[in-house]
Amino acid sequence: MDLFSRSWTALRAAVAELADEDFARPSGCTGWLVRDLVCHLVIDAQDVLITLVTPTAAEPTHTAMSYWHVSATPPAGDDPLDALTVRLAAAYEEPALLKFHLDDVGSAAGRAAELADPEQRVGTQDMVLTSGDYLRAYVLEWTLHHLDLVAHLPGAAQPPAESLAGARAALEEIAGASFPASWSDQDALRVGTGRRDPTAAERAELGGLAGRLPLVLG
Repeated sequence: MDLFSRSWTALRAAVAELADEDFARPSGCTGWLVRDLVCHLVIDAQDVLITLVTPTAAEPTHTAMSYWHVSATPPAGDDPLDALTVRLAAAYEEPALLKFHLDDVGSAAGRAAELADPEQRVGTQDMVLTSGDYLRAYVLEWTLHHLDLVAHLPGAAQPPAESLAGARAALEEIAGASFPASWSDQDALRVGTGRRDPTAAERAELGGLAGRLPLVLG
């Protein structure tokens, strides 16, 4: 729960510090500008709020790791929901409006997470999880999107070290294997999820795991 708050707070702070012109730069998400990614974060924050107030008495069907649908095919940027996000982002017109909405809804989502009972069962996307597992899954989401946010903004704030380490551990659990210990958490996350291709040397270090990458999470 604490790691959720830290990763989410850091991501929102990074968005708040962006200059207006940064919103028109590419993000690390295929086909999305930074403004599109920030709009997606607003939608994510709404999903967190909705899920945390959707309790259920049903038995959990998923954990923080099985929450993720894993594919080997990177997104092409032409998914209808992705296209809708782009249109919504453009409708804001002024970056300040998008910043305000993220701060407004994002703060509420963060507060709801702090108040949530980690053992409470909640329903989302035809899954049942404990609130604790649901929020743990989002640590990986926030950290990957923080990396996406700053992918082409070298001066922007990076994700906290503990968020990177937690996200890497989650990805390794999903993969059922560890990335080379010499790799930074950022490299493990970017290569592991297909955000960049491994070099020839990195591919050799990965061994058999190389053939199972990327792990595209959805």
